[in-house]
Amino acid sequence: MKKRNVDLVCDIAELISLAEGGRDRRELLQKVVTSVAGHMHADVCSIYIYDEEHKELTLRATQGLDLMAIGEVKLKLGEGITGRAVRELRPICVGTASQSSSYKFFPGIHEEDYEAFLAVPILRGLRRIGALVVQAGEANYFTPNDVKALRAIAAQLATMIENVQLLSEAREEAAAAAAAVPAPKKVIADSIIRGRSASTGTARGKAFTLDSAENETCALPDPDAPPITVEDFERAVENTADQIDKLQRQMSEDLADVAVLIFSAHLLILEDQQFTGRIANLIHTGTEAVQAIATVVNEYVEIFSKSKMPLIREKVLDVKDLGNRLTRNLLNEESDECDYRGQIIIAHELLPSDILKLSAENVEGFIVSSGVTSHNAIISRSLGIPMVAISRDQADSIPDGEEMLMDAEQGIIYLHPGCEVYDKYRELESAWKMLHDASDMKEQTLTKCGEQVNIYANINLLSDLKPAREFKVEGVGLYRSEFPFIVRNDFPTEEEQYVIYKKLVDQMEGRTVTFRTLDIGGDKMLSYYSNVTEANPFLGMRAIRFSLQNKDIFTQQLRAFLRAGANADTRIMFPLVSSVDDFIAARDIVQECMISLDAEGIAYNPKTKLGVMMELPSAVEVVDELAHEADFLSIGSNDLIQYMLAVDRTNEMVSKLYLAHHPAILRAINRIVSAGMTHNIDVSICGDLSADPRMLPFLLGVGLKKFSIDSVNAPTVQRLVNATNLAEAEEIANCMLDFGRISEVEAFLLDRNLAKEVEA
Repeated sequence: MKKRNVDLVCDIAELISLAEGGRDRRELLQKVVTSVAGHMHADVCSIYIYDEEHKELTLRATQGLDLMAIGEVKLKLGEGITGRAVRELRPICVGTASQSSSYKFFPGIHEEDYEAFLAVPILRGLRRIGALVVQAGEANYFTPNDVKALRAIAAQLATMIENVQLLSEAREEAAAAAAAVPAPKKVIADSIIRGRSASTGTARGKAFTLDSAENETCALPDPDAPPITVEDFERAVENTADQIDKLQRQMSEDLADVAVLIFSAHLLILEDQQFTGRIANLIHTGTEAVQAIATVVNEYVEIFSKSKMPLIREKVLDVKDLGNRLTRNLLNEESDECDYRGQIIIAHELLPSDILKLSAENVEGFIVSSGVTSHNAIISRSLGIPMVAISRDQADSIPDGEEMLMDAEQGIIYLHPGCEVYDKYRELESAWKMLHDASDMKEQTLTKCGEQVNIYANINLLSDLKPAREFKVEGVGLYRSEFPFIVRNDFPTEEEQYVIYKKLVDQMEGRTVTFRTLDIGGDKMLSYYSNVTEANPFLGMRAIRFSLQNKDIFTQQLRAFLRAGANADTRIMFPLVSSVDDFIAARDIVQECMISLDAEGIAYNPKTKLGVMMELPSAVEVVDELAHEADFLSIGSNDLIQYMLAVDRTNEMVSKLYLAHHPAILRAINRIVSAGMTHNIDVSICGDLSADPRMLPFLLGVGLKKFSIDSVNAPTVQRLVNATNLAEAEEIANCMLDFGRISEVEAFLLDRNLAKEVEA
């Protein structure tokens, strides 16, 4: 059926003229969506109104979705396809919404039935008023002409909505509804908490608060139980010690690189007579056993929280966890397990060692309220544990024992979810498994025209090696060596490091392994190294700067790398290099290590290649000189974007400015690859950009052939490469490199997507 876009614009103009006549504003909006849906033969049309104060879009009228969703469905600015269109002040047309990384699922409104999705912001100048959205069940349904028509309608709607002050009315209605006796209704927004994804995946379980904030006591089970004797408590202590010892041995087998004595604090506290002895004395003098444990645990929490020593403050969660374990053993709760299976931990702050311990105790997921450091996110991803960051107020509002489902991919937490939500997520998990299925992975990755592309794995923990082999990666493109440092109480020795690195090399069975030297600083600090307090740690003593300043530590790591690489294909790269001088200084220390190993008669790899991580604008400016000196270059895309654009992507105020497609980033990448080609050295790329489907044609087009990615993304990247013709990719790259404005690049990417949809 033919769409009547011209008639539609005229009809909407007539409807809007009625607004001056005092018509019911909700009725007018409903007439608008009905008219738009009818003229465009769309299955759905919806209007969202934007609240500037709360930076939030609320559904105010819809034709095609569940009417119960009106006033209930809300989107933060930038959230979902609609929120993104309003944030970026541009239309977004998606042919298959379910495959879009921006897609947001709302249970109960049946939006998932419609694949084609067109969202147009309603604007007054640059001021955001709301959004006009149309959807259709048929994929690739909307055309560039539809975009133009909806933009014209949105411009007309902006005047009407502004004139009648619909936003003020919405607030008044909300206040009146809160004061009135609530009527039975379908719960949608009230059962959802929106946060920020840190480690993807889904988790189902009950909330359990294990907060480490100062002066807060640990949550313990209900103390109502039969009288418990001192002998009962002593048996609970023995059981607890046995469980912790078993956990330590199991962790040492599964995570040998980072599990060194991570439960040592538990055992030390348990063996401390001032701890267990005081609890026993309280029980002996008549205090109920559970209350005695709570009393002593809370005393320790207060003492540890107020300590000036970071190492002591870090033991707050240890003592709380120990108190919970003792209590469960005392009450014979889950006596064979006494762990956190079936529970989602809520904590103000977690350390990497906390995450390791709780993973050993079968935790389902993490909710944190103090923000997420990059190393916590990385270690959670490696362990396969979902993590979401929310505000402190949101965390405090979740009662212990609340049934939850976490969608850590989208950063959404569903409280008391219904069967419909569970069913939807079972479908999504099934689709995710198919997308990341390794069964069809080929040994080689070839473009459509037969050119070979190399896919390497990012490795954080030794446990990442198994999936890397399953996904048939060709080697390790980035081994983040800092995790064995982060989880310990002191710098690991050369021998401790050698054992870890040797296991890594051996398990890769002859494939290339690229070690990155210690990258601490920024948000990856060592609790036992507090020599430096910095106002801006991201611009301070981090990465190669730390290593060059601490030569003894650097030398031990380099020697361990060199020794582990004996009779293997290994490379070493230096992070955050800002000058040729940085690289030469580091290379000189490597050569000193080789001389000392020769003198000691210790085997090592004398052919170890040395490379530079390209992450700083200053390094890009001297890339030709670096390419002349180094054996290879690796583009660290996350930090390159952050430092070139001066944007902290974890800062919600500016995160929208963190743009991989910024013309300066595109040109920097092209410049780095060109320098590598000129000097005949390898150039690879790692970071989020390396697995971005939208940007892959550009990366291939400028000449990148080596990608280091999280193993789970290997099937998707291989399929995209298989479908890419290099000649077409080069044409795309050349076009994108000609643009000087962000808007031009975005329009080009949008037009490419629309063109595909129209052809389809």
